[in-house]
Amino acid sequence: MLDAREFIRAKRDGRRHAAEDVRVFVAACQRREIPDYQVSAWLMAAFLNGLDEGETEALTLALLHSGRMFDWSGLGRPAADKHSTGGVGDKVSLILAPLVASCGVLVPMVSGRGLGHTGGTLDKLESIPGFRTTLPPDALRAQLDAIGVVMVGQGPDLAPADGLIYALRDVTATVEREYFIVPSIVSKKVAEGADALVYDVKCGSGAFMKTREDAGRLARRLIAVTRSLGRRAAARVTDMSQPLGVASGNALEVRESVEVLRGGGPADVRELTLELAAAMLTLAGAAADLAVARGTALRALESGAAWERFLALVRAQGGDTASVERPDGLAAAPVVRAVKAERSGVLSEVDAFGLGELVVAIGGGRIAKEDAVDPRVGLMVRKRLGEPVRAGETLAELHLASDDAAAAARAAACFRVGGSGAAPALVLERVE
Repeated sequence: MLDAREFIRAKRDGRRHAAEDVRVFVAACQRREIPDYQVSAWLMAAFLNGLDEGETEALTLALLHSGRMFDWSGLGRPAADKHSTGGVGDKVSLILAPLVASCGVLVPMVSGRGLGHTGGTLDKLESIPGFRTTLPPDALRAQLDAIGVVMVGQGPDLAPADGLIYALRDVTATVEREYFIVPSIVSKKVAEGADALVYDVKCGSGAFMKTREDAGRLARRLIAVTRSLGRRAAARVTDMSQPLGVASGNALEVRESVEVLRGGGPADVRELTLELAAAMLTLAGAAADLAVARGTALRALESGAAWERFLALVRAQGGDTASVERPDGLAAAPVVRAVKAERSGVLSEVDAFGLGELVVAIGGGRIAKEDAVDPRVGLMVRKRLGEPVRAGETLAELHLASDDAAAAARAAACFRVGGSGAAPALVLERVE
Protein backbone atom coordinates (compact mmCIF):
# COMPACT_ATOMS: atom_id res chain seq x y z
CA MET A 1 0.00 0.00 0.00
CA LEU A 2 1.28 3.43 -0.93
CA ASP A 3 2.29 5.73 1.92
CA ALA A 4 0.69 9.02 0.86
CA ARG A 5 2.94 10.98 3.20
CA GLU A 6 6.07 9.61 1.56
CA PHE A 7 4.63 10.24 -1.91
CA ILE A 8 3.96 13.88 -0.98
CA ARG A 9 7.35 14.20 0.69
CA ALA A 10 9.14 12.90 -2.40
CA LYS A 11 7.69 15.62 -4.60
CA ARG A 12 8.01 18.25 -1.89
CA ASP A 13 11.74 17.51 -1.88
CA GLY A 14 11.96 17.61 -5.69
CA ARG A 15 12.38 13.86 -6.24
CA ARG A 16 11.03 11.96 -9.26
CA HIS A 17 8.09 9.57 -8.96
CA ALA A 18 8.28 6.07 -10.41
CA ALA A 19 5.52 5.40 -12.95
CA GLU A 20 4.11 2.59 -10.80
CA ASP A 21 3.88 4.91 -7.79
CA VAL A 22 1.90 7.42 -9.84
CA ARG A 23 -0.47 4.67 -10.96
CA VAL A 24 -0.97 3.43 -7.39
CA PHE A 25 -1.48 6.98 -6.06
CA VAL A 26 -4.13 7.78 -8.68
CA ALA A 27 -5.91 4.46 -8.04
CA ALA A 28 -5.95 5.18 -4.30
CA CYS A 29 -7.36 8.67 -4.98
CA GLN A 30 -10.10 7.13 -7.08
CA ARG A 31 -11.02 4.68 -4.30
CA ARG A 32 -11.12 7.65 -1.89
CA GLU A 33 -8.43 6.05 0.27
CA ILE A 34 -6.47 9.31 0.28
CA PRO A 35 -8.27 12.35 1.74
CA ASP A 36 -8.62 15.57 -0.24
CA TYR A 37 -6.16 17.40 1.98
CA GLN A 38 -3.36 14.98 1.10
CA VAL A 39 -4.20 15.04 -2.62
CA SER A 40 -4.18 18.85 -2.42
CA ALA A 41 -0.80 18.80 -0.67
CA TRP A 42 0.64 16.66 -3.47
CA LEU A 43 -0.87 18.92 -6.13
CA MET A 44 0.84 21.95 -4.63
CA ALA A 45 4.16 20.11 -4.25
CA ALA A 46 4.01 19.01 -7.89
CA PHE A 47 2.86 22.46 -8.99
CA LEU A 48 5.95 24.00 -7.40
CA ASN A 49 8.53 21.31 -8.21
CA GLY A 50 7.24 19.94 -11.50
CA LEU A 51 6.61 16.62 -13.23
CA ASP A 52 8.95 15.48 -16.01
CA GLU A 53 7.82 13.88 -19.28
CA GLY A 54 7.87 10.37 -17.83
CA GLU A 55 5.80 11.38 -14.82
CA THR A 56 3.39 13.30 -17.07
CA GLU A 57 2.92 10.26 -19.30
CA ALA A 58 2.41 8.04 -16.24
CA LEU A 59 -0.23 10.44 -14.89
CA THR A 60 -2.00 10.52 -18.27
CA LEU A 61 -2.18 6.71 -18.47
CA ALA A 62 -3.27 6.40 -14.84
CA LEU A 63 -6.14 8.84 -15.38
CA LEU A 64 -7.09 7.25 -18.71
CA HIS A 65 -7.29 3.74 -17.29
CA SER A 66 -9.17 4.76 -14.15
CA GLY A 67 -12.39 4.16 -16.10
CA ARG A 68 -13.67 2.65 -19.34
CA MET A 69 -12.68 3.63 -22.87
CA PHE A 70 -15.55 4.18 -25.28
CA ASP A 71 -15.52 2.97 -28.89
CA TRP A 72 -18.00 4.36 -31.40
CA SER A 73 -16.61 2.60 -34.51
CA GLY A 74 -19.72 0.43 -34.71
CA LEU A 75 -21.80 3.51 -35.53
CA GLY A 76 -20.17 3.75 -38.94
CA ARG A 77 -19.14 7.41 -38.84
CA PRO A 78 -15.91 9.13 -37.78
CA ALA A 79 -15.87 10.74 -34.34
CA ALA A 80 -14.11 14.02 -33.55
CA ASP A 81 -13.96 16.45 -30.68
CA LYS A 82 -12.39 19.74 -29.66
CA HIS A 83 -10.96 20.93 -26.38
CA SER A 84 -10.21 24.48 -25.32
CA THR A 85 -7.64 25.13 -22.61
CA GLY A 86 -10.02 27.72 -21.19
CA GLY A 87 -10.68 31.39 -21.57
CA VAL A 88 -13.10 34.14 -20.65
CA GLY A 89 -16.27 34.18 -22.73
CA ASP A 90 -15.31 31.01 -24.63
CA LYS A 91 -18.67 29.53 -25.55
CA VAL A 92 -17.52 27.96 -28.85
CA SER A 93 -18.27 24.35 -27.81
CA LEU A 94 -22.00 25.10 -27.62
CA ILE A 95 -21.98 26.10 -31.28
CA LEU A 96 -19.24 23.84 -32.59
CA ALA A 97 -20.54 20.47 -31.39
CA PRO A 98 -23.95 20.63 -33.13
CA LEU A 99 -22.37 22.32 -36.16
CA VAL A 100 -19.87 19.52 -36.78
CA ALA A 101 -22.54 16.88 -36.05
CA SER A 102 -24.77 18.46 -38.70
CA CYS A 103 -21.91 17.87 -41.17
CA GLY A 104 -21.92 14.11 -40.59
CA VAL A 105 -19.21 13.64 -37.95
CA LEU A 106 -20.01 12.21 -34.52
CA VAL A 107 -19.17 14.55 -31.63
CA PRO A 108 -19.00 12.70 -28.27
CA MET A 109 -18.08 15.83 -26.30
CA VAL A 110 -17.12 15.40 -22.65
CA SER A 111 -16.72 18.81 -21.03
CA GLY A 112 -15.80 20.27 -17.67
CA ARG A 113 -17.05 22.87 -15.25
CA GLY A 114 -15.45 26.22 -14.65
CA LEU A 115 -11.77 25.97 -13.76
CA GLY A 116 -10.16 28.91 -12.00
CA HIS A 117 -11.14 32.12 -13.77
CA THR A 118 -12.49 30.35 -16.87
CA GLY A 119 -16.06 29.35 -17.53
CA GLY A 120 -17.15 25.72 -17.96
CA THR A 121 -19.28 24.27 -20.75
CA LEU A 122 -21.31 22.17 -18.30
CA ASP A 123 -22.21 25.21 -16.20
CA LYS A 124 -23.37 26.98 -19.36
CA LEU A 125 -25.49 24.05 -20.52
CA GLU A 126 -27.06 23.73 -17.07
CA SER A 127 -28.36 27.29 -17.32
CA ILE A 128 -30.84 25.76 -19.81
CA PRO A 129 -33.75 24.52 -17.63
CA GLY A 130 -33.85 20.73 -17.43
CA PHE A 131 -30.65 20.09 -19.40
CA ARG A 132 -28.99 16.88 -18.15
CA THR A 133 -25.20 16.74 -18.31
CA THR A 134 -24.95 13.12 -17.17
CA LEU A 135 -26.16 10.15 -19.21
CA PRO A 136 -25.65 6.39 -18.75
CA PRO A 137 -23.45 4.68 -21.38
CA ASP A 138 -26.35 3.07 -23.26
CA ALA A 139 -28.11 6.44 -23.55
CA LEU A 140 -24.88 8.06 -24.74
CA ARG A 141 -24.58 5.55 -27.56
CA ALA A 142 -28.25 5.78 -28.55
CA GLN A 143 -28.17 9.59 -28.66
CA LEU A 144 -24.91 9.69 -30.57
CA ASP A 145 -26.33 7.30 -33.13
CA ALA A 146 -29.60 9.23 -33.43
CA ILE A 147 -28.43 12.86 -33.64
CA GLY A 148 -24.63 12.62 -33.84
CA VAL A 149 -23.81 14.67 -30.74
CA VAL A 150 -23.77 14.41 -26.96
CA MET A 151 -22.47 17.01 -24.50
CA VAL A 152 -21.90 15.59 -21.05
CA GLY A 153 -19.59 15.76 -18.07
CA GLN A 154 -17.35 13.10 -16.67
CA GLY A 155 -19.45 10.30 -15.34
CA PRO A 156 -18.22 7.50 -13.10
CA ASP A 157 -17.20 5.54 -16.19
CA LEU A 158 -14.90 8.06 -17.88
CA ALA A 159 -11.51 8.99 -16.38
CA PRO A 160 -13.15 9.28 -12.93
CA ALA A 161 -9.85 9.89 -11.17
CA ASP A 162 -9.35 12.99 -13.28
CA GLY A 163 -12.76 14.27 -12.20
CA LEU A 164 -11.72 14.11 -8.56
CA ILE A 165 -8.34 15.76 -9.13
CA TYR A 166 -9.80 18.36 -11.53
CA ALA A 167 -12.19 19.62 -8.86
CA LEU A 168 -9.34 20.01 -6.37
CA ARG A 169 -7.09 21.80 -8.88
CA ASP A 170 -9.83 24.36 -9.42
CA VAL A 171 -9.96 25.40 -5.76
CA THR A 172 -6.31 24.97 -4.72
CA ALA A 173 -4.69 27.34 -7.25
CA THR A 174 -2.93 24.44 -9.00
CA VAL A 175 -4.31 24.86 -12.51
CA GLU A 176 -1.69 26.54 -14.68
CA ARG A 177 0.88 23.81 -15.28
CA GLU A 178 1.41 21.94 -18.55
CA TYR A 179 2.08 18.66 -16.73
CA PHE A 180 -1.37 18.83 -15.10
CA ILE A 181 -3.22 20.21 -18.11
CA VAL A 182 -2.01 17.60 -20.63
CA PRO A 183 -2.96 14.46 -18.63
CA SER A 184 -6.34 15.91 -17.65
CA ILE A 185 -7.30 16.84 -21.18
CA VAL A 186 -5.89 13.87 -23.08
CA SER A 187 -7.17 11.21 -20.67
CA LYS A 188 -10.76 12.46 -21.03
CA LYS A 189 -10.65 12.98 -24.76
CA VAL A 190 -9.09 9.62 -25.59
CA ALA A 191 -11.42 7.78 -23.19
CA GLU A 192 -14.51 9.38 -24.74
CA GLY A 193 -13.80 7.60 -28.04
CA ALA A 194 -12.98 10.43 -30.45
CA ASP A 195 -10.79 9.40 -33.41
CA ALA A 196 -9.62 12.97 -34.08
CA LEU A 197 -8.98 15.78 -31.61
CA VAL A 198 -8.50 19.49 -32.19
CA TYR A 199 -7.03 21.56 -29.37
CA ASP A 200 -7.76 25.26 -28.99
CA VAL A 201 -4.84 26.51 -26.89
CA LYS A 202 -5.57 29.99 -25.57
CA CYS A 203 -2.82 32.58 -25.21
CA GLY A 204 -2.90 35.95 -23.44
CA SER A 205 -4.06 37.69 -20.30
CA GLY A 206 -7.24 35.62 -19.99
CA ALA A 207 -5.55 32.27 -20.62
CA PHE A 208 -3.57 29.87 -18.45
CA MET A 209 -0.76 30.18 -21.01
CA LYS A 210 0.25 33.85 -21.02
CA THR A 211 2.86 33.79 -23.80
CA ARG A 212 2.72 32.49 -27.35
CA GLU A 213 5.84 30.42 -26.66
CA ASP A 214 4.19 28.62 -23.74
CA ALA A 215 0.96 28.12 -25.67
CA GLY A 216 2.79 26.70 -28.68
CA ARG A 217 4.74 24.30 -26.47
CA LEU A 218 1.52 23.11 -24.81
CA ALA A 219 -0.14 22.65 -28.22
CA ARG A 220 2.71 20.45 -29.42
CA ARG A 221 2.75 18.45 -26.22
CA LEU A 222 -1.01 17.83 -26.44
CA ILE A 223 -0.62 16.64 -30.03
CA ALA A 224 2.36 14.40 -29.23
CA VAL A 225 0.68 12.66 -26.28
CA THR A 226 -2.60 12.25 -28.18
CA ARG A 227 -0.85 10.71 -31.19
CA SER A 228 1.15 8.40 -28.92
CA LEU A 229 -2.21 6.94 -27.85
CA GLY A 230 -3.28 6.30 -31.44
CA ARG A 231 -5.48 9.32 -32.15
CA ARG A 232 -5.17 12.03 -34.82
CA ALA A 233 -4.60 15.53 -33.48
CA ALA A 234 -4.08 19.16 -34.47
CA ALA A 235 -4.13 22.45 -32.59
CA ARG A 236 -4.76 26.15 -32.92
CA VAL A 237 -3.10 28.75 -30.73
CA THR A 238 -5.70 31.50 -30.37
CA ASP A 239 -5.85 34.92 -28.76
CA MET A 240 -7.21 35.45 -25.26
CA SER A 241 -5.94 38.97 -24.61
CA GLN A 242 -9.59 39.97 -24.27
CA PRO A 243 -12.82 38.00 -23.68
CA LEU A 244 -14.09 36.05 -26.66
CA GLY A 245 -17.26 37.63 -27.98
CA VAL A 246 -19.36 39.98 -25.88
CA ALA A 247 -20.85 37.76 -23.17
CA SER A 248 -19.12 36.19 -20.17
CA GLY A 249 -21.35 34.31 -17.75
CA ASN A 250 -23.39 31.17 -18.17
CA ALA A 251 -26.87 32.14 -19.37
CA LEU A 252 -25.46 35.19 -21.17
CA GLU A 253 -23.08 32.94 -23.13
CA VAL A 254 -25.87 30.53 -24.06
CA ARG A 255 -27.84 33.46 -25.49
CA GLU A 256 -24.83 34.56 -27.50
CA SER A 257 -24.28 31.02 -28.78
CA VAL A 258 -27.87 30.93 -29.98
CA GLU A 259 -27.30 34.21 -31.83
CA VAL A 260 -24.38 32.65 -33.71
CA LEU A 261 -26.30 29.46 -34.46
CA ARG A 262 -29.11 31.60 -35.90
CA GLY A 263 -26.77 33.51 -38.22
CA GLY A 264 -25.71 36.47 -36.09
CA GLY A 265 -23.54 36.96 -33.04
CA PRO A 266 -20.06 38.41 -32.61
CA ALA A 267 -17.69 38.09 -35.57
CA ASP A 268 -14.84 36.61 -33.52
CA VAL A 269 -16.98 33.82 -32.06
CA ARG A 270 -18.31 32.94 -35.50
CA GLU A 271 -14.84 33.01 -37.07
CA LEU A 272 -13.23 30.82 -34.42
CA THR A 273 -16.10 28.34 -34.60
CA LEU A 274 -15.65 27.95 -38.36
CA GLU A 275 -11.86 27.65 -37.97
CA LEU A 276 -12.18 24.81 -35.47
CA ALA A 277 -15.02 23.13 -37.37
CA ALA A 278 -12.87 23.03 -40.51
CA ALA A 279 -10.01 21.46 -38.55
CA MET A 280 -12.30 18.82 -37.01
CA LEU A 281 -13.94 17.88 -40.30
CA THR A 282 -10.60 17.61 -42.11
CA LEU A 283 -8.91 15.62 -39.35
CA ALA A 284 -11.89 13.24 -39.18
CA GLY A 285 -11.64 12.60 -42.92
CA ALA A 286 -15.00 14.19 -43.74
CA ALA A 287 -13.43 16.81 -46.04
CA ALA A 288 -10.46 16.79 -48.39
CA ASP A 289 -8.86 19.94 -47.00
CA LEU A 290 -9.48 22.90 -44.74
CA ALA A 291 -11.00 25.07 -47.46
CA VAL A 292 -13.57 22.43 -48.42
CA ALA A 293 -14.30 21.74 -44.75
CA ARG A 294 -14.83 25.42 -43.98
CA GLY A 295 -17.30 25.70 -46.86
CA THR A 296 -19.23 22.70 -45.55
CA ALA A 297 -19.37 24.16 -42.05
CA LEU A 298 -20.40 27.59 -43.30
CA ARG A 299 -23.29 26.11 -45.29
CA ALA A 300 -24.46 24.15 -42.24
CA LEU A 301 -24.39 27.30 -40.15
CA GLU A 302 -26.13 29.54 -42.69
CA SER A 303 -28.77 26.98 -43.66
CA GLY A 304 -29.96 26.55 -40.09
CA ALA A 305 -28.86 22.89 -39.96
CA ALA A 306 -26.55 23.57 -37.01
CA TRP A 307 -29.32 25.40 -35.14
CA GLU A 308 -31.73 22.53 -35.68
CA ARG A 309 -29.11 20.09 -34.42
CA PHE A 310 -28.60 22.23 -31.31
CA LEU A 311 -32.34 22.12 -30.61
CA ALA A 312 -32.27 18.34 -31.08
CA LEU A 313 -29.40 18.16 -28.58
CA VAL A 314 -31.25 20.25 -25.99
CA ARG A 315 -34.40 18.19 -26.46
CA ALA A 316 -32.56 14.86 -26.24
CA GLN A 317 -30.89 15.81 -22.96
CA GLY A 318 -34.07 17.01 -21.29
CA GLY A 319 -33.63 20.74 -21.83
CA ASP A 320 -36.45 23.20 -22.42
CA THR A 321 -36.09 24.20 -26.08
CA ALA A 322 -38.47 27.14 -25.61
CA SER A 323 -35.94 28.68 -23.22
CA VAL A 324 -33.37 29.00 -26.01
CA GLU A 325 -35.84 29.81 -28.78
CA ARG A 326 -37.16 32.91 -26.96
CA PRO A 327 -34.90 35.92 -26.31
CA ASP A 328 -36.21 36.10 -22.72
CA GLY A 329 -36.29 32.35 -22.15
CA LEU A 330 -33.28 32.05 -19.85
CA ALA A 331 -32.95 33.45 -16.34
CA ALA A 332 -31.77 37.07 -16.28
CA ALA A 333 -29.98 38.99 -13.53
CA PRO A 334 -32.15 41.56 -11.74
CA VAL A 335 -29.49 44.30 -11.80
CA VAL A 336 -27.51 45.61 -14.77
CA ARG A 337 -24.84 48.20 -14.02
CA ALA A 338 -22.89 50.00 -16.75
CA VAL A 339 -19.12 50.40 -16.50
CA LYS A 340 -18.17 53.77 -18.03
CA ALA A 341 -14.92 55.03 -19.52
CA GLU A 342 -13.36 57.86 -17.54
CA ARG A 343 -11.37 59.25 -20.47
CA SER A 344 -11.33 59.28 -24.27
CA GLY A 345 -8.81 57.42 -26.37
CA VAL A 346 -8.34 53.91 -27.72
CA LEU A 347 -8.94 50.70 -25.79
CA SER A 348 -5.33 49.56 -25.49
CA GLU A 349 -5.43 46.81 -22.86
CA VAL A 350 -7.93 44.47 -21.21
CA ASP A 351 -7.23 42.42 -18.11
CA ALA A 352 -9.20 39.38 -19.24
CA PHE A 353 -8.02 37.35 -16.25
CA GLY A 354 -9.35 40.06 -13.93
CA LEU A 355 -12.71 40.04 -15.70
CA GLY A 356 -12.90 36.25 -15.42
CA GLU A 357 -12.09 36.40 -11.71
CA LEU A 358 -14.76 39.07 -11.32
CA VAL A 359 -17.41 36.82 -12.90
CA VAL A 360 -16.44 34.13 -10.39
CA ALA A 361 -16.62 36.63 -7.51
CA ILE A 362 -20.15 37.78 -8.36
CA GLY A 363 -21.39 34.17 -8.42
CA GLY A 364 -20.72 32.98 -11.98
CA GLY A 365 -18.09 30.43 -10.88
CA ARG A 366 -16.79 28.60 -7.83
CA ILE A 367 -14.38 29.71 -5.13
CA ALA A 368 -14.91 26.46 -3.18
CA LYS A 369 -15.78 23.25 -4.99
CA GLU A 370 -19.14 23.01 -3.15
CA ASP A 371 -20.26 26.47 -4.30
CA ALA A 372 -23.41 26.85 -6.36
CA VAL A 373 -23.19 28.84 -9.59
CA ASP A 374 -25.67 31.62 -10.37
CA PRO A 375 -26.40 31.23 -14.11
CA ARG A 376 -27.80 34.77 -14.39
CA VAL A 377 -24.72 36.79 -13.55
CA GLY A 378 -21.84 37.89 -15.77
CA LEU A 379 -20.77 40.75 -17.95
CA MET A 380 -21.14 42.06 -21.48
CA VAL A 381 -18.00 43.66 -22.95
CA ARG A 382 -19.02 46.52 -25.26
CA LYS A 383 -15.62 47.66 -26.51
CA ARG A 384 -12.85 45.67 -28.22
CA LEU A 385 -9.11 46.21 -28.26
CA GLY A 386 -8.12 48.90 -30.76
CA GLU A 387 -11.54 50.56 -30.81
CA PRO A 388 -11.96 54.29 -30.08
CA VAL A 389 -13.59 55.16 -26.76
CA ARG A 390 -15.23 58.41 -25.62
CA ALA A 391 -15.32 59.52 -21.99
CA GLY A 392 -18.59 58.37 -20.45
CA GLU A 393 -19.09 55.63 -23.02
CA THR A 394 -20.00 52.13 -21.80
CA LEU A 395 -17.08 49.71 -21.71
CA ALA A 396 -19.05 46.84 -20.22
CA GLU A 397 -22.28 45.96 -18.43
CA LEU A 398 -22.30 43.92 -15.24
CA HIS A 399 -25.24 41.57 -14.72
CA LEU A 400 -25.60 41.19 -10.96
CA ALA A 401 -27.75 39.38 -8.42
CA SER A 402 -27.77 42.63 -6.40
CA ASP A 403 -26.30 46.08 -6.94
CA ASP A 404 -22.57 46.16 -6.30
CA ALA A 405 -20.61 49.37 -6.80
CA ALA A 406 -17.36 47.65 -5.79
CA ALA A 407 -17.78 45.10 -8.58
CA ALA A 408 -18.31 47.89 -11.09
CA ALA A 409 -15.13 49.63 -9.90
CA ARG A 410 -13.25 46.36 -10.15
CA ALA A 411 -14.51 45.89 -13.71
CA ALA A 412 -13.50 49.42 -14.71
CA ALA A 413 -9.95 48.73 -13.51
CA CYS A 414 -9.68 45.90 -16.05
CA PHE A 415 -9.86 48.31 -19.02
CA ARG A 416 -7.04 50.63 -20.04
CA VAL A 417 -7.80 53.48 -22.42
CA GLY A 418 -4.67 54.99 -23.96
CA GLY A 419 -3.42 56.86 -26.96
CA SER A 420 -3.08 53.86 -29.23
CA GLY A 421 -3.92 50.20 -29.55
CA ALA A 422 -4.54 47.53 -32.15
CA ALA A 423 -6.92 44.62 -32.59
CA PRO A 424 -5.02 41.34 -32.11
CA ALA A 425 -5.11 38.45 -34.56
CA LEU A 426 -7.59 35.75 -33.53
CA VAL A 427 -5.63 32.68 -34.71
CA LEU A 428 -1.97 33.05 -33.77
CA GLU A 429 -0.67 29.68 -34.97
CA ARG A 430 -1.95 26.53 -36.71
CA VAL A 431 -0.22 23.37 -35.51
CA GLU A 432 -1.04 20.44 -37.80
